[in-house]
This record gives sequence, structure tokens and C-alpha cells, in this order.
Amino acid sequence: MSDLFQYAADERARAEAPLAERMRPRSLDEFFGQQHLVGPGRFLRRIAESGRLPSLILWGPPGAGKTTLSRILAQNTQATFETFSAVLSGVKELREVIARADNRRRDGRGTVLFVDEIHRWNKAQQDAFLPHVESGKLTLIGATTQNPSFEVITPLLSRCRVVVLNSLSAEDLRAALDRAVQDRERGLFAREAPLEVEPEALDYIARVADGDCRRALNALELSDSLARAQDAGRLTAEIAAEAFAVASLSYDRAGEEHYNQVSAFIKSMRGSDPDAAVYWMTRMLEAGEDPLFLLRRMMIFAAEDVGNADPKALMVATAAFQAFSAVGLPEGRIPMAMAVTYLASAPKSNAAYLALGRAAEAVREQGSLPVPLHLRNAPTGLMKNLGYGKDYQYPHDFDGHHVREQYLPDDLKEAVFYEPTGEGEEIEIRRRLEKWRGR
Repeated sequence: MSDLFQYAADERARAEAPLAERMRPRSLDEFFGQQHLVGPGRFLRRIAESGRLPSLILWGPPGAGKTTLSRILAQNTQATFETFSAVLSGVKELREVIARADNRRRDGRGTVLFVDEIHRWNKAQQDAFLPHVESGKLTLIGATTQNPSFEVITPLLSRCRVVVLNSLSAEDLRAALDRAVQDRERGLFAREAPLEVEPEALDYIARVADGDCRRALNALELSDSLARAQDAGRLTAEIAAEAFAVASLSYDRAGEEHYNQVSAFIKSMRGSDPDAAVYWMTRMLEAGEDPLFLLRRMMIFAAEDVGNADPKALMVATAAFQAFSAVGLPEGRIPMAMAVTYLASAPKSNAAYLALGRAAEAVREQGSLPVPLHLRNAPTGLMKNLGYGKDYQYPHDFDGHHVREQYLPDDLKEAVFYEPTGEGEEIEIRRRLEKWRGR
């Protein structure tokens, strides 16, 4: 009886799933695109027909079918298919997967482990897969949008076959959209009365979805919802365009919204608002932003906007970068949160950054001014005779380890580039410089 209830619950969950999930191909014959891999006699078709699945790395853009292909290939083996997110899971969860794989192996069954976004695991974490792939305990299928040559460790690559997926063509997407409209069991109108769908609407979605089948099906489902909300009676190209405008509110790592959110992140730190700063950082992480990009921005911010008001800020940002590189996701988000809240809460000074700009301007305007003779090294007799190093005063020979001296070229000897603020540690730096400059 419990199996019957579970079956009913699974059926209900499938019926309530988003369109893109309901329309996921169940076999290679239902799969659109990637014919260089799944066409008659091609590599993945041969694997599926043989029932013997090697470890694979599937490299391709979003929505190209990496997850779907993994499920289909695993179906043709007698192994259990497990999914694993490199974003949300760590080594602890992998140990649990390994324990289950051990139990199945004792019963004569294998395990296919699908690792989504495998590039999100650092190289030390990826080492954890090696002994289990090597022993055959796991058949690994890693999915990545990044070049595996740079993002997957060499020992793991040597044990896997790299399979390159292409973006789907507009024709492939149009075929997938047609099937979603026509399929009354799983498709767009499986739960509601059908609307008239203009061909131009499907053409528009297929063209604008940019090779991403998931994006195309999501846009189709949203277009249907908008048409019903407007009581339009039919789904037009104008409604489809409106759906894409709504969908574009989500984060796009290469588009305007990416730069908007990065700007909000930096300005929140600069404005000393740790709550907003950690919010924007988390929002970008959840949307798939590269954590190392955000950590690099934090290091730049620590030097540019905190500066010498709190010299430890750069140390904190650098330590967070190193910590993340060592532990990866998901635990690496903790030192990131520690760093962003520290930076936002730190006293601020851009005096060092301004000094750099003033010095650069002086270099451009004055050109290559000569080094004063007393600052030059004199390793040879000729140089000494020419006055190199003459009358140089060694600061450690004087009280306070400081002596008034000219270190700038003659034409800039009165220039001041660095002007410390009255914030944080720069209060003391300013006091010292005023004393030394006033001697």
C-alpha cells in the first residue's frame, strides 16, 4: 500500500512540476539537438545501446541537455542514478553518497553519480572522487559550462571521456516548443484548456532563447500565464516578448543586471551597510556568479575604499580568497560572508588610491625626471666620483629612525600625493606625516 501511495505522490509531483521538467526527454529518440552525439551510430547512442556507461564530463552551455542526457544514459544501465550539486554539497555529502554506493555494490548494483557544475569544486575537493572512480565504485558524470581543461583536475580528466555539447539551434528549440504545445499528457496544456498559440510566438521564443531549451520552455510557460491573466484568448508574439522582459529581471552573468548587482554590492560596502552588502553577495552567489570574481572585487575594494584606514582589511579579503580556494563551495561562503561584513563595517579611506592617481599624473606631466644623486647606489669608483650616494643620510642613525631628506626629483620636491584622512588607522598615520613633513 505504501508503494501505491508513493507512486501517486510521485505522479502528482510530476504533474505539478514546471513545464521544462515535465517535458524533459525520456529517451534519445525524444531528444532534440546534439545529433553529433546522439544520432545513429554516434558516441552517446552507442553507449546507450550497449548499456555500459563510462565516466564522462559533459561540457556545454546552459540548457543544452547535460542533465537530461545523463539521466537517459543511466536508464540503460542497471545502476542507481544519484544527483549531486557542487554548489550546494560538500565532502560530507559525498561521503554519504559513497556509503550508499558501497551498500549497492555489495548487492551487485552500481551507482551513477551526476555532479552538476563540477567546476565549482576546487581541485582538492575533486581529488575526493578519484579513488571511487578508479575502483569502479562510482560511474561519474560531471556537467560543466566551463572549459574542463582549466576547471577539472588532470587525474580526473584522464579517467573520464570529455563530451562537448553545442548550443541548440533555433530549429531544435522550435521543435521542442511544438512538442510542448501538442503533448496533452505532459505539455503546456496538460492541466488547463488549450489556448491558440500563434506560430510567430513560438518563432520568437526559439530565436530569443539563445540556444537554451530550459529558457525557451520557461518562457513558453510564462507566456501562457500572461495570456490567461490578460484574458487574451491566444498566445501572441507580443505576449512572448513581454514574458522575456519579465524573465530578464533575473540575474544574467553577462548582461546589464550582472553589472547592476555588482555595482550595488560594491556601493553597499562603500556605504558601510553590511546587511545590503551580504544580501547582494548572496543573491549573486545563488544566481550562479563565480565566487572568485566576488572575492577579487573584495580585495580591490579593501585597497581602494578602506585603504590605510584599516590595513587589516586587505589581509581579511586576501585570506577569504585563500580560504575559499582551499575549501570551495558550499563552506567557502562562510569566509566570504565574514570578509564582506568586515569590509562594509570598516572605516573608509581612498587616500592611497588618490595618491596613486596624483603620482601617475605627475609622471605623465613631468616625464622621466632624474633620480637625485644622493639616492643613487654607488657600486663603482666612477659612480662615487660622480657624486652617486654622496651625503645620503641613513634614517636609522637618527632619533625616531627618521631624518628630513629629499626623496623626490628636484622638480617635484614639494609635491604631496598622499593625504591621509581622519578615519581609522589613518589618524595616526596623518599625525606622523604631519610631524615628519613639518621638520
